[in-house]
Amino acid sequence: MRLKVDVLPTEELVYPDVVLVVDVIRSTTTAVCFLEAGAETLYWVPSLEAARAFKDADVLLAGEVGGLKPPGFDLGNSPREALEAPVGGKTVVMSTTNGTRAAHVAARTAKHVLLASLFNAHAAARLARELATEEVAILAAGKEGRVGLDDLYTAGVLAEYLGLLGEVEPEDGARIALAVKRNYQDPLEALSLSAAAMALKGVGLEADVPFSAQVAKSAVVPILTGRVGEALIFKRALPGTLKEPGNQAHEKGHPQ
Repeated sequence: MRLKVDVLPTEELVYPDVVLVVDVIRSTTTAVCFLEAGAETLYWVPSLEAARAFKDADVLLAGEVGGLKPPGFDLGNSPREALEAPVGGKTVVMSTTNGTRAAHVAARTAKHVLLASLFNAHAAARLARELATEEVAILAAGKEGRVGLDDLYTAGVLAEYLGLLGEVEPEDGARIALAVKRNYQDPLEALSLSAAAMALKGVGLEADVPFSAQVAKSAVVPILTGRVGEALIFKRALPGTLKEPGNQAHEKGHPQ
């Protein structure tokens, strides 16, 4: 099984199989928390304008600009807040600066797109391994076009666990991510040094960093099940359940 890590989303990337999208501070962590809190569906859209087009009584808008909740949105991009948000049975439409763009890059070609973070790292890796036939790729979102230490460290955690699940053939990007992971004994140290963490500190949301540094706290994995307009539709999946009759996550992850 090939194991690939791309440190930034670029338009020329092509994925033949499974992609784990990582934006650990904060959108992929927050996505898991919304589903943990009972959200029925997540719509990931590429812009604030696209998000606002979905607004109605049964839809909640979540996102950030400069780390803060945009005007007119119901929720921000804090995983701490998402876990306690009143989203039961609702559709949450998310637009963030880095994570949603990375997911759209992956969705252009991949068979399956999963959202991964430290919070659901082991579950995401297990599900990726179950789905993959030839390759697992990890796509780090980065921060505004620059490589992010936080996402690269998380990619290393995922790569290491994938190696424990079975034999893998790591490409150079995966070897770099593994080396970064080995350089930090504490996830919080790696995340705290990142530009994303520094930016959150500047707007008073630094408490999201230690929350995002928790490893394997959730078994929930957001999986791409389709598309409506500009929105990628993610639903809840659990490792070991995709072959159960009637499970919606059994659908192919690329846009229909």
